[in-house]
This record gives sequence, structure tokens and C-alpha cells, in this order.
Amino acid sequence: MHSADGTKPPSPAADGRRFREVLGNFPTSVVAITAGGPGERPEGMIVGSFTSVSLDPPLVAFLADRSSSTFPRIRAAGRYCVNALAADQEAVCRAMATKGADRFAGLDWRPSPLGNPVLDGVVAWVDCVIEDVLVLGDHHLVVGRVHDLRVESAKTPLLFFRGGYGDYFSPTAMVLDRLVGW
Repeated sequence: MHSADGTKPPSPAADGRRFREVLGNFPTSVVAITAGGPGERPEGMIVGSFTSVSLDPPLVAFLADRSSSTFPRIRAAGRYCVNALAADQEAVCRAMATKGADRFAGLDWRPSPLGNPVLDGVVAWVDCVIEDVLVLGDHHLVVGRVHDLRVESAKTPLLFFRGGYGDYFSPTAMVLDRLVGW
């Protein structure tokens, strides 16, 4: 719909609850962003906003909440590894998302070529050097230049959808009780 002068009127602002409710219908992959490694305290955080950006040069990106206490340490490292969690790694996801805890307690990992933690059991990993960080609203857009990457297993990835975790082969794991009546 256009106004008389041919311009589009601004869309009504969505409140936070409605925004989350609608966008929760877009499944997102769950990845652990890790940094540090041998001789350094490993750092890690969970994000649901990882994407490829460019093939030439190879760039990827993720979004980090500006209120994150972990992201400044990852940014200071200047490098990170994206670990695509497998569908059977919900417990790893929850451990890596716990504030104030040792997020690596009980987790097995090995250093990536850049020295970042690669978590055991992941689907794939992408090792990056931070290329750029932009502030967009309440998040940082973190662009990384890909240094190395590898597929680790044929497992299905962990997804977040409509407030629950699961994979695309077992929809019953995705909190179907919220769909009753839809």
C-alpha cells in the first residue's frame, strides 16, 4: 500500500513479545562460539544467528547481544570458532548458555588450527579471525574471515524452533504441545 505521493507509509513497530512470537516460527541453528584454548581460559557462548556472508573472501557472521559479558572476551581474542551443535547436544547448549558457570566443565574439546575450542560431537566447525564488528540495535554483528573449516559428523544439527530444541527429522522433539489448536 502506498500513500498519495507514492511513498510507503512506515510499518507499525512490533512490540518485543509479538516480534519474538512471530520470529520464533523461523527455525534457527544453534551454534557455540568459542575462543581461547591451551594456555588461555576458554570462552564460549550460544547464538542462534549464524550465517554465511561471502564466498570471496570467505566470510561468516553471527549476532552477539550487546549485554553479553562473554562477547568482549571473545572480541579481545580476535578469533573464534563456530561449533554447529548436533541434535543430541542440547545439554552442551544449556551448559554453554549458563551464566556465571565454567561453561567447559565436563565438555571434551580440542584446539582448532587457530587454537580455539572445537567441541567434541559437533556437526561442523568454522575457525575465524574477526574481520569487523558493527553495532546494530541491541546486538553486535560479528563478521569473521574463515581460516579453516570442517564437517565432523553426519549428525543432524540442533535447531531452535517455537521455544524448543530439536532437529528436523524428529518434529516431536520441538515442543509440539505449543502447536495444539494451530
